[in-house]
Amino acid sequence: MALPASKAPARPPLPVVIRATLCGSVALVLLVAVGGLLDEPVLIPPLAASAALVFAAPALPLAQPRSVIGGQAVSAIVGFLTLAVAGGSTWAAAVAGGLAIGAMALTRTAHSPAAATAVIVVVAQPPAVTFLPLLLLATVLITGVGFLADRVGGPGRGGSGAAPYPTHWW
Repeated sequence: MALPASKAPARPPLPVVIRATLCGSVALVLLVAVGGLLDEPVLIPPLAASAALVFAAPALPLAQPRSVIGGQAVSAIVGFLTLAVAGGSTWAAAVAGGLAIGAMALTRTAHSPAAATAVIVVVAQPPAVTFLPLLLLATVLITGVGFLADRVGGPGRGGSGAAPYPTHWW
C-alpha cells in the first residue's frame, strides 16, 4: 500500500535554504553584537521568528517591513498598556497576546511573532524607554539585512525567480 502524496510545500532548492540560513544567522548575530555594544539585550525570541519569516518566506505579507516593524511596535505598546492596566501576571500576558492580535489586524500590521512580544513585555516588564527603541532598531536591522541580502546577486534572492524583498515597504 502506497503512502498518500504529501501536501506539504515543495522543498526549496538547496542554495535558497543555505542563503536563508546564512542571512538569518547574520541578522540575529548582528542583534547580539549591537546588544553587546549597547550593554542591553536586543535579541528576544520573537525576533528570531521574525527573521525566519523575512529570510525563509520573504514574499509573505507577514514578512514585509510594515508587518515586521509595525507589528512588533504595535504589540509592544499593547503589552505595555496591558501591563499598566492589569499588572504582570500570566493572565495579563495572555490577554496582551490576544489584544496584540486584534491591534495588529486593525493597523494592518499582522506579524504572528509580534504577539509573543506583547506577552514578553507583560511577563518580563522591561523599561519601555529602552525596550521600545531597541525593538525598533532590531526590526529595522532584520528588514535591512533582508533588503541587502536580496540585492546581493540581483533581485529575487540572487536570481532565484522569487519576488524581490520587500514586495512592499509600507
